[in-house]
Amino acid sequence: MNEQNPKIYLLPNLMTAGNLFCGFAAVLKILEGALLQTSDADGAANLFHTAIWFILGACIFDLLDGRLARLGGNESAFGREFDSLADIVSFGVAPALMVYRIVLQEFPRAGWIVAFVYLACGALRLARFNCIAASESGASKDFRGFPIPAAAGLIASITLSMLWMTEGEHHLGKWKFVLPPLMLFLSFMMFSRFRYPSFKGIDWRTTKSIPRFLIISLILIITVMNYEWMPATIFIAYLLYGFLRPWLSREWQRGIEEEIGDEPEDDEPIEEMP
Repeated sequence: MNEQNPKIYLLPNLMTAGNLFCGFAAVLKILEGALLQTSDADGAANLFHTAIWFILGACIFDLLDGRLARLGGNESAFGREFDSLADIVSFGVAPALMVYRIVLQEFPRAGWIVAFVYLACGALRLARFNCIAASESGASKDFRGFPIPAAAGLIASITLSMLWMTEGEHHLGKWKFVLPPLMLFLSFMMFSRFRYPSFKGIDWRTTKSIPRFLIISLILIITVMNYEWMPATIFIAYLLYGFLRPWLSREWQRGIEEEIGDEPEDDEPIEEMP
């Protein structure tokens, strides 16, 4: 009976619904922009710009849903599956479609392949994550491979920074050719063996000292004031941290990750590649 009628916890799943809405809205804006590309390039660019903000908004909702679930002790199999379905739209379909319309359509055959490889790797990663989460008794504080929300956030924020660097010209010029290899690289990173902190230790009850609180507040203020390039900086730093993490001592890892709220575990099980 319980399997046929799973419980739906309101607040966490509302955040997931917000994630799905942002992904759906991003796809709509990209499709509207595609229809305008030939007749109104500036109007199409504005729609693509709006789609970028929807993808970044989906990242925020995705960050909140798990925190609310853990805060109330309301983690569930339904929430995990719903979250993955929303993620494939917001962080799989939307970024792949956006990059395809911006640059990959200039390479009809290769463009389809690049966009699909990213989408397929994202879907496979989410499926693998759900299988591992269902089989493990405790939630790991680490991700094996680069998480798909971060991959989509990196693509969207770098595209936003490129638009800023072109000084409001509403087109990326030659910068756009950075996006296809970036998508392929992130597709590989999603299945790599690099470990990334999940920051699952952060919730509304997380406590910090005053200096740490001020540092985090300062970073947030700088991000808001420099929204054109600061999100890209944060996502790039997170990506690079996975490369540097194996070379850092346990003390360095603990010091860096405790600043944000995740404490590395010494005997944490590592998920294996399929």
